[in-house]
Amino acid sequence: MSMNYKEIMNKLYEEIIEKVSVGIHAVDYEGKTIIYNNKMRDMEAMDKEDVLHKNVRDVFKFQDNQSSTLLQSLESGTEIVNVKQTYFNNRGIEITTVNNTFPLVVNERILAAVEIATDVTKIERLMRHKVRQSKTDFTFQQIIGESNELIEVISLAKRATRTNSNVLIIGETGTGKELFAQSIHADSDRVHGPYISQNCAALPDSLIEGILFGTTKGAFTGSIDSPGLFEQAQGGTLLLDELNSLNLALQAKLLRVLQERKVRRIGGSKEISIDVRVIATVNEDPIDAVANNRLRKDLYYRLAVVNLLIPPLRERMEDISLLVKEFIKKYNELFNLNVAGISEEVLALFQSHNWPGNVRELEHVIEASMNLINHEQFIELHHLPYQYRQKRKNEATPINHALMESVLTHLDSNLHNQLELFEKQYIELALKKNGQHITNTAQALGISRQSLQYRMKRLGIKAQK
Repeated sequence: MSMNYKEIMNKLYEEIIEKVSVGIHAVDYEGKTIIYNNKMRDMEAMDKEDVLHKNVRDVFKFQDNQSSTLLQSLESGTEIVNVKQTYFNNRGIEITTVNNTFPLVVNERILAAVEIATDVTKIERLMRHKVRQSKTDFTFQQIIGESNELIEVISLAKRATRTNSNVLIIGETGTGKELFAQSIHADSDRVHGPYISQNCAALPDSLIEGILFGTTKGAFTGSIDSPGLFEQAQGGTLLLDELNSLNLALQAKLLRVLQERKVRRIGGSKEISIDVRVIATVNEDPIDAVANNRLRKDLYYRLAVVNLLIPPLRERMEDISLLVKEFIKKYNELFNLNVAGISEEVLALFQSHNWPGNVRELEHVIEASMNLINHEQFIELHHLPYQYRQKRKNEATPINHALMESVLTHLDSNLHNQLELFEKQYIELALKKNGQHITNTAQALGISRQSLQYRMKRLGIKAQK
């Protein structure tokens, strides 16, 4: 059946309206919706049937002292250009758009109005979140997990809040070392003092010395009287992140400050007494850092009065579900979504992944996945970043039948005892296979040296000489 020119043009207009990347919403002279394109439906998370041929006032809710820019233009007959508007859909979900709204006037009569809208909901929520976060310190309540390994280190960290001793936090990238540092500060009697954090790897040595210890005017070209971080943290806590990246000469100066509890600015002669609790972090085994001249042994012992080993995510896989739930809740709020969880297939992939970036990597995966979701209820495999979609599950480790037979002879014990027995025998087998060498055994098991030593102590295992 052939179409005339007018029909072709109408069809073309309909296709254009549905395909454009901005929201288009038009109402007739009564305020009832007559055009509601695909992009607008996505932005407002509503179906065409929810809006089409209904009055805007009956569908959407607006903030106090505000009304629909679409209806304002319809009633006044004037253009409203580049106006930000926040309102709520029929399920109470908040939406923020920037609108350009125009009336359709024919023979001095207002027949309709059309609004072209750009979605800024995510940007608006991200900005609010950033403002809130800048005013909020982390606390122990925000550390998520129920694994024995995590609960034990939290307990030790809480005990450390009762004193002013230095703390060394050991953990891989992304395990949450600064979260622990801020929690210790927030739970201590220094909570009303300053909390200052400095990443030692972020600045060159020529700058970090002046930043840490301060400068005096004339010490070098362009220098001014400026207090260092130790002075700025007076009465509070100073976090030195990635301490093992600091050169050994600066580590020696830092050791002197910690021993004497006095600091001298660069170019100055005056000793300034300080009352600062120092928390330092390293992202590798400190024994290895000392052996490879990345960390002074005397500084290590001075800092490690309290030693916190943050377990990597691969050693507390049972916490993944809790972390995923928390991150989904966070990004539901930021992205104005209503995701309920992850699919069984995604959970299985997460449980098989080694997580070299730890909790930070998991959060980034959830954030990236939720950027690809429209209105689905669950994160599916196709929502994940490319490298995770392509990842094959690790091959299953062959069963050691002799070990399993030994464990199964104790079927009268409960599951916890069974798991401890299996863990003990597995570690003893690994030690034997690696000639009782602690570091090599830890590498073979895929855990840190400190974690292996902790497990050996807990299970009563002694390396054979």
